[in-house]
Amino acid sequence: MATALVAGLTHRGEPSDSRGPHTRQGARGGVDLLTRVTDYTARFGPGTGYRPPTRTERRTAASGLKLLLDGRPQQAEERLSSIDLSLGTVTDSATGRRYAEITDRTEAGPAPRGWGRVYVETGRPARWSVQIPHPVADRNTERLGVGVLRGGHGGVLVIAGAHRKAGRGDAADVAHRRDTVFDAFCDELAERRLPGLQLHGFADDSAPGRDVIASTGRGLVGRADGRLLADRLRERGFDVCRAWVRSCPLEGRTNVQGGKAAAEHVPFLHVEFANALRTDDRRTARAVDAMGRLTAAWERGRTA
Repeated sequence: MATALVAGLTHRGEPSDSRGPHTRQGARGGVDLLTRVTDYTARFGPGTGYRPPTRTERRTAASGLKLLLDGRPQQAEERLSSIDLSLGTVTDSATGRRYAEITDRTEAGPAPRGWGRVYVETGRPARWSVQIPHPVADRNTERLGVGVLRGGHGGVLVIAGAHRKAGRGDAADVAHRRDTVFDAFCDELAERRLPGLQLHGFADDSAPGRDVIASTGRGLVGRADGRLLADRLRERGFDVCRAWVRSCPLEGRTNVQGGKAAAEHVPFLHVEFANALRTDDRRTARAVDAMGRLTAAWERGRTA
């Protein structure tokens, strides 16, 4: 498996022209990435269970991702395997692109830990991340995340592995906890100075008349990126509340991944989408297209 990954990743994540076969199950043309992700998240619910990782497990998960992004997949596989995470590759049948995939071996067992997944496009350096902290609980945000990953190059998709109300108390609410594997992965990305786009969903009556709430969370460095995204969303017919301009609900000021990005002076956007947008395929496609304009700027190695 590591050999197949080497074909698409080189030292420090630099692009490679070689194209090895995918190593996960699926048709010869690959697997549909959206179906793969939604089949995974379809199992999530408030009662599906969650086990908080230890500090050592969080650090090991982050170091495994670091090794992968550094172009050292064999070492990454060994490191991740030590805490029962698997590293493989999938070929997305919709785009033909190959992605390294980090999964939890306990997913199919009677007591899944709920630690999540990561997808990294192979064959080019990572430039940005899209983060989904509340799949299923924030309906269809996982679909938005796959759309953003597919719409650009150099993306890393991080998906939480449980419903936000799984486990005890708020243990699985990864957007507000520092002691999760999701946060450990996102910390590694922030420390690599990769800008992040974190997607959430809100009930339509939480912000009547608004389609999107865009915020830079605790930081200021992402304001130019926020303006670019808000402008592109507005051009596509969406009403956007810009938290850097006026008071908006659900601004994400307590979001811990946003706090880390602010400390690292890395652009981070906390973006909330109305339910009516997330449940309408055409509106969703327009929103994904708008976000693609932002990730295109990030792909060029610059912020807006």
